[in-house]
Amino acid sequence: MAYSDWTLETIKKAFELEEVNTVGIFSDVEPVAPSAHLTTTLERNVPLAFAMGTEKAKSELIVSAVLVELWEHFNRSISFFSGIDFNVDAENGLTGVCDFLVSLSSSQFHLEAPAIILVEAKRDNLTAGLGQCVAEMIAAQYFNAERGNDIPCVYGALTSGIDWVFLKLDGKKLQLDMAAYTIERCDKILGILANMVAQKA
Repeated sequence: MAYSDWTLETIKKAFELEEVNTVGIFSDVEPVAPSAHLTTTLERNVPLAFAMGTEKAKSELIVSAVLVELWEHFNRSISFFSGIDFNVDAENGLTGVCDFLVSLSSSQFHLEAPAIILVEAKRDNLTAGLGQCVAEMIAAQYFNAERGNDIPCVYGALTSGIDWVFLKLDGKKLQLDMAAYTIERCDKILGILANMVAQKA
């Protein structure tokens, strides 16, 4: 079983998660102004990605640009990976490829704990990817614990490139933010992602 096989219903039952639905979990987070470079990049890339309409185009042209900006915001002291194999626990179905993964480690040539943010890019229907993203978040908890970085709280994001939805997994408590943020509010998206890193740094 792979991450993509999980639904929200099956992952909650299998790992005995408590689901909490809240509007605006991250609403109080301060925005982070995007650099002039990111602003220009998004002005150019968003219409192109939208026209192409594929998950790959949105990942490459929008999501990657936002995460590179996050990396620069923290002076390259964190790392992020794209399309990484994250095979943590085959017996429990925690295997597969993560679209994007952010670690607090500055090591960019290989993944080191703690993994703190998992980002899944979807073409359109974000809620359909909830189970997959949560499975990756649970895998990050396992991965961190196995390496002595037992951080119970990890974060997730589902994005079409245009719309972003955020999740928080603290132990077995799963918080789903019912508020979506659009790329037009890139400053808010960056603020939320930066806050996730800062909470753990």
